[in-house]
Amino acid sequence: MSLLPRTAEEFSSAEYWERFFKKRGEKAFEWYGDYNKLCGVLHKYIKTQDKVLVVGCGNSELSEQLYDVGYKHLTNIDISETVVTHMNQRNAERRPGLTFHQVDATQTPYADASYQAALDKGTLDAMASEEEGALARNMLTEVGRVLSVGGRYVCVTLAQESVIRLAVEHFVQRGWAVRLHCLREESGKDEDSFALPVFVLVCTKFRQPMPTPILEMCLGEDGAPNRLTQVAELLSAVREHQAYSVLRKRLRTSTDTSSNLSLTLCHAKTGLPRYTLTVQDSPPGAKVPRSNPFAIFIVPQGSETAWLYSSSEGRRQLATSANFRRLVIVAMHRNQEYTDMQAVQSELSPMVMDLAPPGMPENQQVPFLSVGGDLGWREVVSRGVSDLSGDYCVENVRGEDGELYRRLVFLSNAALVQSESRLVSSNTASTHKRKNKKKAKPTAPPTASTSLSVDSGFLCCAHHEIMVAGLAMLGVGMPQNKGLFVCVSM
Repeated sequence: MSLLPRTAEEFSSAEYWERFFKKRGEKAFEWYGDYNKLCGVLHKYIKTQDKVLVVGCGNSELSEQLYDVGYKHLTNIDISETVVTHMNQRNAERRPGLTFHQVDATQTPYADASYQAALDKGTLDAMASEEEGALARNMLTEVGRVLSVGGRYVCVTLAQESVIRLAVEHFVQRGWAVRLHCLREESGKDEDSFALPVFVLVCTKFRQPMPTPILEMCLGEDGAPNRLTQVAELLSAVREHQAYSVLRKRLRTSTDTSSNLSLTLCHAKTGLPRYTLTVQDSPPGAKVPRSNPFAIFIVPQGSETAWLYSSSEGRRQLATSANFRRLVIVAMHRNQEYTDMQAVQSELSPMVMDLAPPGMPENQQVPFLSVGGDLGWREVVSRGVSDLSGDYCVENVRGEDGELYRRLVFLSNAALVQSESRLVSSNTASTHKRKNKKKAKPTAPPTASTSLSVDSGFLCCAHHEIMVAGLAMLGVGMPQNKGLFVCVSM
């Protein structure tokens, strides 16, 4: 698009913005969303009676809309003479109290502590690329000067890492409180909106600098603040939201049977992984009923390592068998508690709908699928660290055949079961022969009073049976061969 800069540095150039607004004409240019998208968070932090300095106003309609809903003390500044002249002419009759001034945001003529709020919509992003961030720091310093104690710098930004790091570190060093809102995407706007989410940075000036940083992250305009301890944690949270938004836009605008896109959802309080979601689309030529655009499949606990769920080929086969256009395969993590299927469905529903295929109606009912209608069963028996293989976990699970097993899993390759033994309860250990019987009913998970033991006669793999048969042929373990050494080469 010819109206966008060729290089990032041009965003900070007065000449660029002169050319931009002359070329743009009277049409408003709304960076990162209009008043309807931003009003919730703006009204939360800026009062109608506040004196507000709007930094880098451009020809956005935001100031006009704020003025119309009661904000009568707005001072709008911009570096472009063209846009300032145009905006004053546009508002001379309808909004005589709304003023626009050609002012350099790094050197304003306003008195110290003369404003209660400073509003920045994209200006920080534009200036941060110039002079290795020096221009943006000068602007932030000037904003801090003109704000009174308790005043807020409210910045609408895409939160590019270098930009948000510059601003957050600047205000943390001065003892200000820092809160960052990640605004939710509007439904039905995927094709027109930025791939990256829009953030609103709110920095509050205190009379005395805070001894420890106040850093908070909020999801949406009304989300509960999540307190963080370091700037690095805040930057990491921003990257996670950005990655999810890019993934969401990609999934909402296209299908790809070979991509195997996945993401991990973490517990809001502990930050520990709770669910891993893998998206599997059906092949373009698949005959999928129109009534089956989207479904969620819950992998039973303990079955994550099964070929059907852990391999690309298996997931494609699962999606084909389910006969849905898009299937989201959900795996649950160790050391997390899950009540029942209904609770899992309620927890996942708000998030997984963002992963729906393009063109799916908003009122479409999305089914949750599972094996047997339950969540499976898993009990972690032990954890430890091996010098050779790293972290490992020993766990009891209920297999797809209904039997109980004890498994060793190296967490560096959690999709692979390193070793497996079958478990039997003490009262059934002597009657566990099932070779000539029909498939047994699933074994119920043991209670606290149940004693489990390893079935010493069980071999989980065919090659184990061959190895034992070979040792038997050699007479290993026979009294007459006591002390005989056997060398096995693989």
